[in-house]
Amino acid sequence: MSSAPTVHADGLPQPQRNQAILTIALGIIMAVVDSAIANVALPTIAADLDASPAFSIWIVNGYQLAITISLLPLASLGEIVGYRRVYLVGLVLFTLASAFCALAHTLPLLTVARIVQGFGAAGIMSVNAALVRFTYPRSLLGRGIGLNALVVACSAAVGPTLAAGILAVGSWPWLFAINVPLGAVTLVLGLRSLPHTKPASHSFDWQSAGLSAITFGVGIAAIDSVGHGEAALTCLVQFAIALVAGALLIYRETHMASPLLPVDLLRIPVFALSIATSIASFCGQMLAFVAIPFYLQSRFGYSAVHMGLLITPWPIAIAFAAPLAGRLVEHYPAGLLGGIGLTLFACGLGALALLPAAPTPLDVIWRMALAGAGFGLFQTPNNRTMIAAAPRERAGGASGMLGTARLLGQTTGAALVALFLGLYPIDGTRVALLAGVGFALCGAVLSMLRLSPAGARGAEHVRVQDDQRLRGE
Repeated sequence: MSSAPTVHADGLPQPQRNQAILTIALGIIMAVVDSAIANVALPTIAADLDASPAFSIWIVNGYQLAITISLLPLASLGEIVGYRRVYLVGLVLFTLASAFCALAHTLPLLTVARIVQGFGAAGIMSVNAALVRFTYPRSLLGRGIGLNALVVACSAAVGPTLAAGILAVGSWPWLFAINVPLGAVTLVLGLRSLPHTKPASHSFDWQSAGLSAITFGVGIAAIDSVGHGEAALTCLVQFAIALVAGALLIYRETHMASPLLPVDLLRIPVFALSIATSIASFCGQMLAFVAIPFYLQSRFGYSAVHMGLLITPWPIAIAFAAPLAGRLVEHYPAGLLGGIGLTLFACGLGALALLPAAPTPLDVIWRMALAGAGFGLFQTPNNRTMIAAAPRERAGGASGMLGTARLLGQTTGAALVALFLGLYPIDGTRVALLAGVGFALCGAVLSMLRLSPAGARGAEHVRVQDDQRLRGE
């Protein structure tokens, strides 16, 4: 006689909790690192497959586009069929697609495999924060979100370095082949440990999923087109399509009990402010990530090896700040911690933009560490607030929106760097860093607004509702 899987009301018991968080971390590492490694390997892959640079860029764009258009639909699907199931299916798809990437011998085959891999990565990324919420008890949620934020930030930072190391000892297919054994181990762990959740009663909204894909897919393509100097008419048409699809999506979602685009969550002041803070901060972060290598090379003549060493303090500082922030947010308001963190982040970027003409390594290192520490101090409290502000049954919508906000910010930041480099050939990188300062300060202000009475009331209302549900279970 079979029994239904156990659904734990407030987190998993040990040692299952540690196994589950390890599973979530490994999946995120693979998905985030694969967003970065192809950038480094792109010239090598294009030359090996005898492809033009213009077409080879789809190795990167196809992966990102697949993630962008499917994050919110898959997060919604997770609420319906279970976050565990979406995560594991995404993991299997990602692992199989990685094998096909390694075996691809033409650029079209590699591009298709990368698109499929992107859909798998979206399955992992769309529900990872929701799984963290059901893995940790409420009292330790800040630490769980802190660990998750640390994994995401460090994976993004070390991705290029890892790719360079693999390419130094092997050919580019090994960049993807390494995911196969790692994915298999993660799958075994996930089957044993990931939490079961109660499925929602509503059905999947295919029409909203299509409108969401058009809105975010075409919208991000339009932002990228502006950054790369496409014709004005092309950009306007793309923005118009995205706006029309977005308006139809919002109209449809306002009439849904459990909307795919979480307009119900955006009515919660603290959630809406956290989303806006996230977009601004990730835009500032990507402005820095893309501009700094060009900045260090063109202005100061650092080699690739030296640049890698000088950038390393950034992820190291995040590794210290993110877990610390996860503990601090259990005692201090997230709006305050986020505001302080983003102010420090802005100071670090501003100090980098004002480097002396002949900087010593120490001049660069402390500035990198300050920026990384500030971002790490901000990210964990902000992510925890977004996830905790949503009712438990809407954790999937919150998780999907968290990933979507990150992508919107990162895409906008990368597009702005391309725009600044085109407009200011000599000082474009410094302008990009100063723009990053502006976005970071904007995020700090938005974060502090969560300390207002309206924001506090919104968060408290959701907390009371969740307490009532837990007592009812």
